[in-house]
Amino acid sequence: MSEQKLAAELRTEFGKGYARRARMANLIPAVIYGHGAEPIHVTLPAKATTLAVRTANALLSLDINGEGHLALVKDVQRDPIKQIIEHIDLLTVRQGEKVTVDVPVDVTGETAPGTVHNLELTVVSLEAEATHLPETVEVSIEGRAAGEHIHASDLVLPKGSALLTDAEALVVNISEATATEEETEAAEGAEAPAAAGEAAAE
Repeated sequence: MSEQKLAAELRTEFGKGYARRARMANLIPAVIYGHGAEPIHVTLPAKATTLAVRTANALLSLDINGEGHLALVKDVQRDPIKQIIEHIDLLTVRQGEKVTVDVPVDVTGETAPGTVHNLELTVVSLEAEATHLPETVEVSIEGRAAGEHIHASDLVLPKGSALLTDAEALVVNISEATATEEETEAAEGAEAPAAAGEAAAE
């Protein structure tokens, strides 16, 4: 994962009133903490920051008054209705430092005919270098048969990462498709030709 470079500004004001004014000025309040240092309160440019934090565990390279800070996004607080970012918590990190992160599981491929897969674990906890954090952990279900299970210990981890999640934790479960699921798939397949016929008739 590459670093996202952003210009940050120190702030000395706090509270809801200030936060509202900051958002009107297209700024996002944030706090940087870690390594036993005093928290650093800053504002970040709203548009660039919103784009930067679209991926999990985004790594930000911040320029604060000409001083560089490397920080990992730990928490993004959003308005529950508008979904705009209200505040961001950042963890200061150093080159080569190991950190603990939760990484999304990305399922690829298709199981054997007549089967379905259930993703039992959507994220796994890893220890990885702060400057080389994986965006996802891929797990292939290609050709998997009913009754097969994929556990955390079966995952192929990105280079330099160590698994912290219980090795026996079930990640993906492969089972036979139920009659209801098969009927649904058949109905969906029949609807397409019917819809095409109706359109032609019109």
